[in-house]
Amino acid sequence: MPAVPPSRRPKRPPAPPQDRGLAHELMQQIQDNQGDPDFMTSLGRGLAVLSVFSQHPREVTMSQISSDTGISRAAVRRVLYTLEKLGYVGEQGRGFVLLPRVLGMGGAYVASSSMTAAAQPVLDALRDAVHESCSLGVLDGDDILYVARAETVRIMSIGLRAGSRLPAYCTSMGRVLLASLPRDTLEGYLERNPLRPRTERTVTRMDDFLDLLEKVRREGASLVDQELEIGLRSIAVPVRSRSGDVVAALNIGTQAGRIGLGVMQTQLLPRLREAAQRLGTLLN
Repeated sequence: MPAVPPSRRPKRPPAPPQDRGLAHELMQQIQDNQGDPDFMTSLGRGLAVLSVFSQHPREVTMSQISSDTGISRAAVRRVLYTLEKLGYVGEQGRGFVLLPRVLGMGGAYVASSSMTAAAQPVLDALRDAVHESCSLGVLDGDDILYVARAETVRIMSIGLRAGSRLPAYCTSMGRVLLASLPRDTLEGYLERNPLRPRTERTVTRMDDFLDLLEKVRREGASLVDQELEIGLRSIAVPVRSRSGDVVAALNIGTQAGRIGLGVMQTQLLPRLREAAQRLGTLLN
């Protein structure tokens, strides 16, 4: 796909005070479906409330949920009351926490996903070969969603696992998947997501970012050096189905002080490509 012409490149909007998050995306989707008589707004709001818990490491208060979703405190209270009665959340301290029953929903996806089932042995073998953490991700809304992971030691300040979400624009897997999008879809993503600096190394100029995506398309790989978090480097390649469509991204993440950029390209990238090709042949 050719680069977006300068005349059509979207202007970068002012940076919001914080990342939009899944709850914001869900609330926007709820708003977009208001005219559909078959759409259950109350169920949508309940799912939006549940999504807030993935964005906070500890208990969540009604005020936080109301702020993240835009739902009134009174409505949030009713949602939490219902979820508590059904055994999905419980009170703790000054807020609420998820209860083990929610694991049934995530476990059902893992058990039923052919991609996840095929990926884990491939990730485990790749991790054992390179002695670095490896992940498989897909685009979910505007974020990268981790669907499988094989870890050695934690290399980020936040713990990553299946179900974790990160911004797409400043991650290696995100750039691989953004580079595969049709032009109009990519333009929509860029209009919704300002290129906010996560570190002093994050690429935030639109022209530079689009040039990077063009390089990713051309080379079939993305190497991100400490743009998400200082000390973290990662390299990713697309995973293609048997029909040739990009369906996911596979990456290796490492500590910047341990492995240089040249080693990542000459030693890790060939192994990564082999694993992605092997995984692609296993997908329906």
